[in-house]
Amino acid sequence: MDVTPLIRANQNVIQSYTKGVFKISSVIYNSPVIVAPDMVNVWKIPNVRGVSDLKLEHFYDLIKTRDNIDVVLLGSGAKMNFLPRELKVLLKENGLKIDVMDTGAACRTYNVLMADGRRVVCALLPFKKE
Repeated sequence: MDVTPLIRANQNVIQSYTKGVFKISSVIYNSPVIVAPDMVNVWKIPNVRGVSDLKLEHFYDLIKTRDNIDVVLLGSGAKMNFLPRELKVLLKENGLKIDVMDTGAACRTYNVLMADGRRVVCALLPFKKE
């Protein structure tokens, strides 16, 4: 029995992730990325090493499109880390629902929600290279 979810054409699927590398719809990314069913962008967040370094301005592009997003999955790297409380409050005030999880869980959850037709966006921090 085939249990592979049906994915509509031209939908971005996260195929794999490892230290510093994401494979999304057959394209390799070596940086943080923002993934939605209809787009993939390099997430330009210089000097951000982890969730605690994130600031409101890192989410401005998502805030501009918040009416088209049900949830933002934030992949925090190899381990789950919480957003600073102040940032979480600011993001909520600006209309973004953010769920933080480790990057692997965020990738898997994105694929499931995307296949289900949800308006999901995934903001991914890579695993740190050793």
